[in-house]
Amino acid sequence: MPWPRGLGATALCAELFGRQAGCSRGRGGSMHLFAPEIGLMGTSGIVAPCILQACGAAYAAKLRGDGTVAVAFFGDGAVNNGAFHEGLNMAAIWKLPVLFVCENNGFATEVPFAYASATPDVGRRAASYGLPGLELDGNDLVHVDAAAREAVARARAGAGPTLLECRTYRTRAHAEGMGDFTYRTREEVEAWKERCPIRRLRARLAGLGVEAAVLDGIDAAVAGEVAAAIAAAEASPPPEPSTALDDVYAVAEPDGPAPSPVPDAAARPATWAQATLEALDEAMAADASVFVMGEGIGVRGGNFATTAGLFAKYGAERLCDTPICERGFVGLACGAAMNGARPVIDFMFADFVLDAWGEIVNQIAKMRYMSSGRLSMPVVLRGCIGIGHSAATHHSGSYYGMLAQVPGLRVVVPSSAADAKGLFTHALAGRDPVLFLEHRELLAGKSPVPAGHHDIPFGVARIVRPGRHVTVVALARMVRLVEGVCEGLAAEGIEVELVDPRTVSPLDTATILASVARTGRLLVVDEPPASCGFAAEVAARVADEGFDLLDAPVRRLTGAFVPTPYAPALEAVVVPDAAAVIGAIRALLAE
Repeated sequence: MPWPRGLGATALCAELFGRQAGCSRGRGGSMHLFAPEIGLMGTSGIVAPCILQACGAAYAAKLRGDGTVAVAFFGDGAVNNGAFHEGLNMAAIWKLPVLFVCENNGFATEVPFAYASATPDVGRRAASYGLPGLELDGNDLVHVDAAAREAVARARAGAGPTLLECRTYRTRAHAEGMGDFTYRTREEVEAWKERCPIRRLRARLAGLGVEAAVLDGIDAAVAGEVAAAIAAAEASPPPEPSTALDDVYAVAEPDGPAPSPVPDAAARPATWAQATLEALDEAMAADASVFVMGEGIGVRGGNFATTAGLFAKYGAERLCDTPICERGFVGLACGAAMNGARPVIDFMFADFVLDAWGEIVNQIAKMRYMSSGRLSMPVVLRGCIGIGHSAATHHSGSYYGMLAQVPGLRVVVPSSAADAKGLFTHALAGRDPVLFLEHRELLAGKSPVPAGHHDIPFGVARIVRPGRHVTVVALARMVRLVEGVCEGLAAEGIEVELVDPRTVSPLDTATILASVARTGRLLVVDEPPASCGFAAEVAARVADEGFDLLDAPVRRLTGAFVPTPYAPALEAVVVPDAAAVIGAIRALLAE
């Protein structure tokens, strides 16, 4: 049987067997099926995010105006997930060309929908978002086909999304090896088998005069194709073990030469916000697929002027104000990147990243790998970090140590406006997801910034100040703090070599080791707590790869292991200050 459009049976069966010929090259199994070349953008073991990803694919299609309609398939369990609410709301307010198909089989895993939902029907929920919702007999293929065609036509006409509830049943257990009759009866399962959609379609065709021999021939052809696919899948080889580490990133960083110091003639004073705004404006002017989402980033220009003036130049679709639904628009960004767009998500504060943690870690970070490199994730996620402005615990977090533990993500933490511009330019042009974290206390001050195009590759540290007695590694505001005490120490004869890695993932270990080889001592100064963080990683790498270079143990000076308090008097206690830095350097030199 030909497959003019769709996934071939052999590719599907081979994936179920974990073989190289599988549609996901053996990386996905039954839960993660990828064939982006035919429009199958991937399935997931965590179902509800597909709702958000379909919104994103639809948003990218709307930007291009190419008539593409995105479709999300999910079960009844997903409609009680926050992604359902956030996805339908975004799709409705922006009239996205998307179709939501709920296959309501009555049970989420083994929990009855009647118990799990206060609303007994899925379709009627659509009215809450101002979009059509249809409740269909999901085992009536003709009925479902007609409703889907109408919904797709509606989406293409610019009228927005539709929700289809297809009531059906799962006659097999939720997963292999799970008990099947502890929550339902055998009689119920057998009754639903009689309502099999294939049997019903056959009966309908027979009623229209199609001969039994023709229908038998179709059944036989399908059975033969399935048998052949299974045999071919079983005979196909497993993936090469050597490919297990492939496709985590699109680009091996650094992928270009280390940047030269900025000549004075090419720089002029600018704030951090001005510097990154220039990079963003340049990227948006050059590539119509770049768009920005966030709360207040449209006409208002962002809480920290990160998008000031861009709304007037690029319009509401490319500078899109969002509801307060971080998980929703981050999941949308994932789907938009899958469909060829380049989303930039402005979180305002990086603490809000945590509301979208699952979308970042389980979807965005893993999408390239699980699709065997066929899907890129050029998503930039930016937000302010850091303590020092009496914003208390929900607006002061720095999570780069935690984020850097996730394979597939790039984590960038600049300390100067010039570096912010160069690294942001690089992030906007890349093909990997980037967490771009900006310290709130560094945004306003002016410093020399290149006026034109400025690109700094990831994974290239900067020697902020050369020295010969002790190496200090620091990030963001801690770089400025350490830099501020170096002159005084130099007057005492203590020459500090200050290294700013600039990116936490990838981390330029080579530059740090080379510095330690010159000084013999290492102090890591970091604002967040020490436990399992950036400072611990730097210390571990140097101990592992440069132990013989050390004349003293590696020391760390970090923030306290405590949530961030509000009052300035308390806030000052939980982060390192100049006196603490000076004391730590002197103590290390004394060892």
